[in-house]
Amino acid sequence: MSEQAIALLLAPGFEEIEAVTPIDVLRRAGFTVKVAAVGGNKGTVVGAHGIPVVCDCEVGDLKAEALQMVILPGGLPGATNLAASAAVCSLVKAVHDQGGWATAICAAPLALQAAGVLTDHAYTCYPSVEQKIGGKYSGKRIEKDRRVVTGCGPGASLEFALELVRCLGKRDIADQLAKGMLVG
Repeated sequence: MSEQAIALLLAPGFEEIEAVTPIDVLRRAGFTVKVAAVGGNKGTVVGAHGIPVVCDCEVGDLKAEALQMVILPGGLPGATNLAASAAVCSLVKAVHDQGGWATAICAAPLALQAAGVLTDHAYTCYPSVEQKIGGKYSGKRIEKDRRVVTGCGPGASLEFALELVRCLGKRDIADQLAKGMLVG
């Protein structure tokens, strides 16, 4: 798969750390990350703790064939807003079906489930959210199963972001970033 863009989808009430950390780390690694608003929000989406983030586009502007990965930050009600969006579920499923990555952290695996991509995949999420999802919950901080990557919550945001860089074929860059950012 040629190097394509990555989309990070923001719905009102997203967890700010889980959104900004992957954007920052992936851009440091040289990837193009498009931040897309969900739910008819134009321009800016406000997170769970009142922090507004300016988006590059709306989810409907994204084309699955132009994406190699979709990232879903958690937070409440951000994760449930993502899961309730037909546009989000359709995009996540299309990117995954074409060979791309479907990724989510904290409560956002709810949206992966709603999109139908968690079937037969091990995953992790914020403790207790697995009760709403079922399936192959691992309880790990980060879980990678084929082309699905999940993280447990805000405290795992850097680990999650660095794993995404590795999944996209830049293991050496991920290691350099971790060292430079004093991770571990």
